[in-house]
Amino acid sequence: MSIIRNGTLNRRRFLQTTAAGAAAATLPLGGMARAEPKRGGHLRVAKGHGQTTDTLDPGQWENGYMLALGFGIHGYLTEVAADGSLVPQLAESWEASDDASVWRVKLRKGVTFHSGKPVTVDDVVASINHHRGEDSTSAAGPIVQPITEITTEGDDTVVFKLEGGNADFPFILSDYHLAICPAKDGGIDWQSGDGCGSYKLVEFNPGVTSRFERNENHWRDDVAWVDSCEMLSIVDQNARTTALVSGDVHAIDRVDLKAADLLGRKPGVTVETLAGTQHYTFAMDTRADPFADNNVRQALKYGVNRQELVDKILFGYGSVGNDHPIGQNQRFYNSELEQKTYDPDKAKWYLKQAGLDSVSVALHASSAAFSGAVDAATLFQNSAKEAGIDIKVVREPKDGYWSDVWMKKPFSAVYWGGRPVADQMFSTAYKCGASWNDSFWCNDRFEELLVKARAELDQDKRREMYWEMQDIVANQGGVIIPMFANYVHAKTDEVAHGEMASNWEMDGERWMERWWMT
Repeated sequence: MSIIRNGTLNRRRFLQTTAAGAAAATLPLGGMARAEPKRGGHLRVAKGHGQTTDTLDPGQWENGYMLALGFGIHGYLTEVAADGSLVPQLAESWEASDDASVWRVKLRKGVTFHSGKPVTVDDVVASINHHRGEDSTSAAGPIVQPITEITTEGDDTVVFKLEGGNADFPFILSDYHLAICPAKDGGIDWQSGDGCGSYKLVEFNPGVTSRFERNENHWRDDVAWVDSCEMLSIVDQNARTTALVSGDVHAIDRVDLKAADLLGRKPGVTVETLAGTQHYTFAMDTRADPFADNNVRQALKYGVNRQELVDKILFGYGSVGNDHPIGQNQRFYNSELEQKTYDPDKAKWYLKQAGLDSVSVALHASSAAFSGAVDAATLFQNSAKEAGIDIKVVREPKDGYWSDVWMKKPFSAVYWGGRPVADQMFSTAYKCGASWNDSFWCNDRFEELLVKARAELDQDKRREMYWEMQDIVANQGGVIIPMFANYVHAKTDEVAHGEMASNWEMDGERWMERWWMT
């Protein structure tokens, strides 16, 4: 079995100088190839994501299937490269004011949408505005909320004014929701699927399949090697594996970890794994009893056997989590925060602080959340019994899990791909009122630090604030994060690629444009 391990997120600093933008323009735009890529062929990939409620509205994308689709058909201002650095895409360069509160982004010339329409500054403004405003339902709303004004200078520069400094703002622009779409009637045209990415959308059948053809007029010549792609939504793990073994597809994600070694020994199949920011969670609605009491939340956190989950659910393809979303290889990771371990006596103590001898809760789970989620919930159920915690495991259907269960039921299993910088992760899932704050948690000190850390240019002071924020989330937050999971996918020898990104699974979900047929 071929194992690729790339856990280091080599994040490069792009702060406030023109030189930073110029340097970015010289960086490679894709992974370094181990073999010379070639054009041609048809690539078929099966994803363990996707549901019938999926939509082409970029503000509503919430799973790996739509993430890959977005990166395939759309252009973005910036891109996280295979080595974790930030590189320009539609943005040719960028520069910031001294306090990093005003950013000027210069657009690349000569880029067109699939329809032939030129990409303009107006398209960029409309695309970012799609996620802004009090009425926005976009999941990207929290990360663009600090933008107070967007203006243009000439026909090639977009100016972003922020409510405060943000040294990581160019990273924010790489978020998969922030696709650049054609401006139309005061908004954007997302319905047609007209993008400026390296592939054209030919068919979109939500929860079933999508088909793509290479964009012959794309501005880059170092991506989009295959002539056409097909992406299938096969949430069932056995069916997905069978499709790979039978040759019906060339690659799959979310490999069955307990069978990964066996699958990797099959001739013509390679299993690959990368450590990144992906983590599996159990989210508690802090508005609802008994989760409104932090003592109960702490009891549950000490009632889960994290190492057992890593051993039996991840089969060693991961590491224990500590109830905050910042990975060990990320900048500003709090290496001195006490690691929670399974401690039923401490869990009982916290229950007593809540005035309880025992507590009963229902935990909703499905393989749509992550492979083995129901088994993980059952293991949690068993370990929590000793602490006087009765967990009823509710197995939910795969389809509709994200629309009907997540953020609808008070306690549910969830997966997160993570984000390249701490501010983006915290703003997306932990900021009070954020669309994807799936614990509905609010904390005044956390909110204060979130704003201050974002604007702080002194890296030592920034680190202190992010360390405190991780402590607050871990010990007061409403999310149990028992494990960080490696990305594990499999492919046939008919597919090749260069150095792989670990910011999302399957090469940062840019496999469509980065991989080729042998």
